[in-house]
Amino acid sequence: MTSQTAASEKAQTSGSTRSTASAPTDRTFGIPGWWITIFLFWLGWVFMYADRTVLNPVMKDIQSEFGLSGTELGLISSFFFFSYAILQIPAGILGDRIGRKKVLVPGFILFGVFTAVTGSVKSFWQLIASRVVTGAGEGTYYGPQYGISSEQIPQEYRSLGSAIINSGMAFGIALGLMASSWIAYTLGMGWRTPFYFMAIPTIVTGLLIWWLVKEQPRPAQTAGRSQGSSFMALIRNRNLVVTYVMVFCSLFGFFMILTWLPYYLQTERGIPVKDIGNISSLVAWVSIPGGLLFARISDKLGKRRPLVMVLVPVAALSLISIAFLQDVNQVIAAICVYGFFGKLALDPVLVATVADNASKDSYGTAFGIFNFVGMSSSIVAPVIAGAIADATGSLAANFYISAAILMVGLVGMMFLKDAGPNSTGKAA
Repeated sequence: MTSQTAASEKAQTSGSTRSTASAPTDRTFGIPGWWITIFLFWLGWVFMYADRTVLNPVMKDIQSEFGLSGTELGLISSFFFFSYAILQIPAGILGDRIGRKKVLVPGFILFGVFTAVTGSVKSFWQLIASRVVTGAGEGTYYGPQYGISSEQIPQEYRSLGSAIINSGMAFGIALGLMASSWIAYTLGMGWRTPFYFMAIPTIVTGLLIWWLVKEQPRPAQTAGRSQGSSFMALIRNRNLVVTYVMVFCSLFGFFMILTWLPYYLQTERGIPVKDIGNISSLVAWVSIPGGLLFARISDKLGKRRPLVMVLVPVAALSLISIAFLQDVNQVIAAICVYGFFGKLALDPVLVATVADNASKDSYGTAFGIFNFVGMSSSIVAPVIAGAIADATGSLAANFYISAAILMVGLVGMMFLKDAGPNSTGKAA
């Protein structure tokens, strides 16, 4: 009986290994399957972030229509990110258990539908409710998506592949900010129309992911494995823990900027409303070459920590500069520096670190924890920034606070035992 069991386990392991090894050669329409996966998950992030940031340039109009304080305005984003964050770990675990596309795609379509619903609300609490459901739908994406892509992308392109997928966030931020400003103000169609504009391509993208992304079958041994023991192993892994702390610290400042930068530029820097979307989107545009460059360097080095030690201090200094500098052109330059060295450039390096240190059959759970911890900061950052603005009459202090939190994450990353991609699952 024992020998039969061992033989069975060996056959399952061998089959799993062959499946993983052959994944990069799978083709659809003559195109390598992992290329299609990268493109569609890139497109997924485009609309994930466009549907989020379409809100930000029209926040002043929403505040006026519903008579909101700065704290209440911040609550719109905080409630969205609360529902988004609490779905991360359950979605990752469920995706590992039943199939990642089965979790990802229904959620994707749900948030597309409720993006349109957001444009039709008649009260502040209806707006909150619509953003809560939108956030819950988006919450099914991160862990399953990176679980699928990390299995498929060849190891030597792990950071670069993640950077290309991540660059969809940058395009989405730019699309949401620019389209919202253009539709609402340049075309004069009001704050509601941009939400309708984004909903249809979002739903279509979810369907394309279902039809075209090829997911590897869940290994048989995963089904009998204790999900609780897998979860505990991940949170006891030192390399993963310090990476989770770093992503929390990185996303705190990023979501403070993502939520409040357009408002800050309009109310405290006197930039015309028609320009704030374009200027705010510079964070995203500049991050694209930065993310690709640093990801490729990370893959070439085979190590992650050296780049973190460079990116984080520069990003912190740029955050301080946005609030400290008086000349508007210098502020714009500081925004660009943050884009090049900040969260969107750091993310692929951190994603690769998680993939380096988690087993493949627990990728969905590992990335779910990663994004839950990171997005927890997005729950508190918008409302804290709004409360500070109410108390002080300015958002400036938030840039200094965000820089300090970034440096806390940097201290944690000094404890990373960086053994590179071959260290998978072995860090203690």
